[in-house]
Amino acid sequence: MISFIRIDDRMIHGQTCTRWSLEYPCTGLIAVNDKAATNPVLKAAYKNACDKKTFVWTMEEWQAKKEKVLASQDQYFLIAKSPVDMAKVLLDQPFDPGIKEVIVGPCNDRPGAVKLGNNQSITQEEAEAFEKIMAAGYNIEFALIKEAAIGNWKKFRGQFGF
Repeated sequence: MISFIRIDDRMIHGQTCTRWSLEYPCTGLIAVNDKAATNPVLKAAYKNACDKKTFVWTMEEWQAKKEKVLASQDQYFLIAKSPVDMAKVLLDQPFDPGIKEVIVGPCNDRPGAVKLGNNQSITQEEAEAFEKIMAAGYNIEFALIKEAAIGNWKKFRGQFGF
């Protein structure tokens, strides 16, 4: 089953493995990212970043295995590197993860990105992905850590023409 959904441009790191697992039950992590899943060095680094069961899958692997994950008694964090990837995970071949909250963590400053808060900047393309996710009934909360949340997507969407 899925216990937590997160967008985090670092995907798996100490904050994800320790801090968020105190807030939400977790026996394992699933990161969905084609580049990381097909690069042996990146994949190994992510798998070794946490002492929990960790999987790094391509989008195709996720689609093939998601029903098994949902049926599992284990509780998994579902993580994507970007809002665009998360929109693909949640919406391209829809499924019911059992929860309707997406927590957005670090999104680095980049050219063309709008800064929403500390280490949380998004592009227009990412804003469009957030709109699609929200339209599908998900609540989107921006929080590096729970007590430092900066707000919901509804607070920021006007900056992107929505």
